[in-house]
Amino acid sequence: MTEVTAALVKELREKTGVGMMDCKKALVENNGEIEAAVDWLRTKGLSAAEKKAGRVASEGLIGISVEGGTGALVEVNAETDFVARNDDFQAFVQMVADLARASGDDLEALKAADYPETDRTVEEELTHMIATIGENMSLRRVQNVTAGNGALGSYMHNALIPGLGKIGVLVALESEADAAAFETLGKQIAMHVAAAKPQAVNRDGLDQAVVERERDVLVEQARESGKPKEIIEKMIEGRMRKYYEEVCLLDQTFVIDGESKIEKVLEDAGKEAGKPVSVSAFGLFILGEGIEKKKEDFAAEVAAAIGD
Repeated sequence: MTEVTAALVKELREKTGVGMMDCKKALVENNGEIEAAVDWLRTKGLSAAEKKAGRVASEGLIGISVEGGTGALVEVNAETDFVARNDDFQAFVQMVADLARASGDDLEALKAADYPETDRTVEEELTHMIATIGENMSLRRVQNVTAGNGALGSYMHNALIPGLGKIGVLVALESEADAAAFETLGKQIAMHVAAAKPQAVNRDGLDQAVVERERDVLVEQARESGKPKEIIEKMIEGRMRKYYEEVCLLDQTFVIDGESKIEKVLEDAGKEAGKPVSVSAFGLFILGEGIEKKKEDFAAEVAAAIGD
């Protein structure tokens, strides 16, 4: 039997990133053979990852990648903010964001893509990281935004490093004017989206079932006022206008100046550039949005740890 030396353990750890004790056990189980030990750890890593899959992963990072007129947003979740500050995790999120520019909005295609400099797919590399770092993680969503003939604005709020943070935005500006003229405007509108969180570019982009439900609620509220029919109609019209100002990008007040509607900002920019400019699409990812976070009882956790 091959002697399991400290040098062998160190070599396996550097190769896999797995803890020292697990590396030693893998080498013992596989007669000191490095490659066999790697495969053994990967098998055990898959098992470990499955055990962690039930844990709530609502922290992590949003990643942005932009090249030319194409950009991608990804959300990769972990259990704790501590992992978001891990260099390996950050490198993974950035690489996945770069790969996402080729996958479109197809999450399964992104998961099945080859992960560079490994023999693993993106999904397999994530499983490997789960086993190595020891937390549940998930590649939750992806969205591509493309500016066909214009500029792509981007903004990352609470960025840990460029392109990685808590709120990511991409905005596609379309115009026949020089794209360089809209770089600042693109970033400003992306910042606005991060702050105002519109649901659609314009009214046509809204889910009409949601709009009708909102109108129905407003109609009932107006009827309960007991006012005449013509007054009720004006009330509903005014309240729907306010609703659109809350959820439609073009109807919102620009957060940068606090006065102009986004539609007017674009109109003025087009006049200055000599060609009309419009927003064709945007993407907004907020970390952990919609995930039900686990409520921690720290006192109970401490008591359980000390066997009280």
